[in-house]
Amino acid sequence: MQDLKLLRLPVTLAFLAAVGSCADEPTGPNNPTTATGESVAYGIWTPSGQDTCSKELHDSYSTIGPDGKLYPTWHPPVDPATGCTFGHEHGRDPRGSDLYEEVGDIPFGLANEYLVESGFGASRHEDHVGHKIEWANDVEMRVGDGASAVLTVTCDILVKLHQGTHSPDAFTNNMHEVVYHLRCSDGTGFSATLLVPIGTPGELVVSCARGNAIQAGVANPSISPNGGGKRAVPARSCINQHVFNGSRPRFDSALKESWEINARLKTVSNRTLVSFNPYFQVRDPSRFFDQSLERDLGRPVDLCDQITNGNRDRCEGVAPNTAWDSPDSPFKGVRRFVDINSNNIRNADGPTVWYTDPLGRNAQTEPFPGSIRQWVAIRDNSGLDLHGPVIGNRSYDAPGVHAPN
Repeated sequence: MQDLKLLRLPVTLAFLAAVGSCADEPTGPNNPTTATGESVAYGIWTPSGQDTCSKELHDSYSTIGPDGKLYPTWHPPVDPATGCTFGHEHGRDPRGSDLYEEVGDIPFGLANEYLVESGFGASRHEDHVGHKIEWANDVEMRVGDGASAVLTVTCDILVKLHQGTHSPDAFTNNMHEVVYHLRCSDGTGFSATLLVPIGTPGELVVSCARGNAIQAGVANPSISPNGGGKRAVPARSCINQHVFNGSRPRFDSALKESWEINARLKTVSNRTLVSFNPYFQVRDPSRFFDQSLERDLGRPVDLCDQITNGNRDRCEGVAPNTAWDSPDSPFKGVRRFVDINSNNIRNADGPTVWYTDPLGRNAQTEPFPGSIRQWVAIRDNSGLDLHGPVIGNRSYDAPGVHAPN
C-alpha cells in the first residue's frame, strides 16, 4: 500500500491551489513538506458499528494542502494492508489519472476552509463521505454541435464533487465544493477549486419532472447565492410514477439524480475567465424527497417491503426490513457518471495564475485574504464549444460500503 499519511501535495505553476493568505509563491513540488495545522475537514469521520477500520487509520489518508494544513483525501474503501473496511468510497483512485503527477492528491474541503476568511459572511462545511472523484485520460472531445462536430481534441480530465446522496442536505443547500482539472491537446487547460452554487438555495427540481421545482426549506447558509444549473433530485412523485405504477418497478427511472453545474471563474470586473458545466449523475441514491415523512426524507430500500409482484427490479434478493444504512441495501450512491459539457476559456492575454474567492469570483493577479490560487492556460477557445462524452459510468461498490456514502 502506498502510505498516504502526510503525503505532500505537489505544487507547481500548473497546480491551482495556493491559498491567498499564504504570501509566498510555491517554490516547487516539495512545498510544503510539513503540516502546520489541521483543516476543519480533517478528522471529522468516525467509524460506525459496521465499519472495521479505525479513525486513526482513516486519518492517515491525508494530504498537506498548499496552505500547510492537513486535509483528508482519497482512500480506498477497503484498506489494502489490513483488509478493514471504511464503509464509504470516494470514487476512482486519482493515482491512475495522467494528471496525478502534476496536481497530486486532492485536498477535500479546501474551498470551504476559506469561505469565512474571504468575507462571505457564513461558513459552509460538508460531511466527509460525499467527496467523489472521477477521471478519464485521452478523452476525445467534440468541437461544435451535432453532425458538424469533429473529434479533433483529446483531453485528460480529473474532477471532484462533494455530492452527498444520503441526507436531506442537498434538498435545500446548493453550495458544494468542486475541483476540476482539464488539460487538452490544443492547449486548453485549467485547474479550479471552488464552492459552486448549484441551482437555487432552498429549492430542488424533481428529477422525473424537470419543470417542477419545489421549495424544500431554508438553505444553510441562508445567504447562499443562486448559481444557475440545478439539483434534480427524486421526489415521492417519481416513486409513484416509476415504482408503483405498472407491472415492473423501474428504480433507475425513479431515483436518478442529476447535479447540473454552471461554474465560472470571474475577475474582479466580472469578466469570465473560465466556464464549465459538467453534470454529475447518480443512479442509486439512498434518499428521496417526501414531505409527508420526517425531515422530508424517504428511503428507497423501505419500498422493497411494499413491492408484492414477482418482478422486483433492484429489490430482488433484498431481505425484509433491510436498514437504509446496511451494506445489503442496493441503494447507496455508488453508481455514478459525469457528463463533460462545455469547457470555455477567455484568457488570451494571461496571466496563468489568478486568485479568486472560494466562490470563484473577484479574480485578481495577487493573493488576498481567503483567496484560492487558480491556474488558467493563456488561451481563448470561447468560439469552439469544446465538450465531451460521459466519463465514469461504473459502480464503486465494495465490501462494507453502505449509506451514508
